[in-house]
Amino acid sequence: MADGFLAPKAGFATKAIHAGHNPSKWYSSPAVVPIVTSTTYKQRGPNDNDGFVYGRSANPTRNSLQDALAALDGGKHALAFPSGLGATTVLVSLLKHGDHILSCDDLYGGTNRLLRNLCAKMDIELTFADFTNIDNVKNGIKNNTRMIWLESPTNPSFKVIDIAAVKNVANTHKDIIVIVDNTFLTPYLQRPLDFGADVVVYSLTKYMNGHTDIIMGAAVVNDDELAEKLKFLRNALGVVPSPYDCYMVNRSLKTLALRMEQHKKSSLAIAKWLQKHPNVTEVLHPGLPTHPQYALTQKQTSGHSGVFSFKHSGGLKESRQLLQKFKLFLLAESLGGCESLASLPSLMTHASVSAEQRAELGITDSLVRLSVGLEDTDDLLEDLKQAFKAVF
Repeated sequence: MADGFLAPKAGFATKAIHAGHNPSKWYSSPAVVPIVTSTTYKQRGPNDNDGFVYGRSANPTRNSLQDALAALDGGKHALAFPSGLGATTVLVSLLKHGDHILSCDDLYGGTNRLLRNLCAKMDIELTFADFTNIDNVKNGIKNNTRMIWLESPTNPSFKVIDIAAVKNVANTHKDIIVIVDNTFLTPYLQRPLDFGADVVVYSLTKYMNGHTDIIMGAAVVNDDELAEKLKFLRNALGVVPSPYDCYMVNRSLKTLALRMEQHKKSSLAIAKWLQKHPNVTEVLHPGLPTHPQYALTQKQTSGHSGVFSFKHSGGLKESRQLLQKFKLFLLAESLGGCESLASLPSLMTHASVSAEQRAELGITDSLVRLSVGLEDTDDLLEDLKQAFKAVF
């Protein structure tokens, strides 16, 4: 038989378990990273191994994805997690009782909810501020500030934050980690580490996977000590993704550049069309010259992705009608997939944010967020035209 370590007269159960599974004979030279599902690994001797001992600690398929993620962001270390919020949970777990987080005020509703709840339970102070004014960052830092959290662009108002300026402020204090959620742009359009960020965090669920079929997260860092702390926490907390999910994201990264170019092209065309519509009062797209941080966008990014927001002249009634009239745009949460999506943040992604905070951020019932997919741009424009015509 092929596996010489099995005795010729080995029993049925022994063959069923071991035949064809001699670890020393894996693998040849596969062109595609294989899915390794093993939870444990054969060691040469007690604690004599190649770094693979138990699946929670290390996995070859996961390592391959992490190597790719680190390379794309220009980082030394990448860690994959079962979700973007899983990555956030581990990052917040770096802190201790009495520490302080300074966060940008406009961010993903799930992150807002997690920070507020975790900080309350861990007795960590939390402050929200508008980071587009760098003075708010300077004035928001306290003696116990240990983490600055930001998204750029923000969600769902698409404010662009000067990452280098925030990091420069943080550098005037000791032991502050600057974390940038780069989910909206991916490393293809923006690399926060190049501007001084300590950690780049992703919901890989969105553009990085890009096919609306996997939930995963990641963090990329350069600092060796910080990377070791995160690896320890991930292993201790058991916050690890499955090998299959890692394989799927690895597959998706191969088309990331092509997909992002089309998302970028279509979203800008649609944003320009909306800007001219008589019933659209504002288009929040960083690629438009009318955007307040357009110059910063040109400096800090290589363009904008497919997700952006707009405001119309109606209210909740018109928003409901508009979203239900779309034919190609699916009424759904999330973003970054091949399919175009439309959502109402006030009732969907940001429903957990307090009404007071939504009002301050301008997240009204007339604010609609679009995730422009990979359909033909002209077809998407026709869908918008027919939906607006039916409502306004």
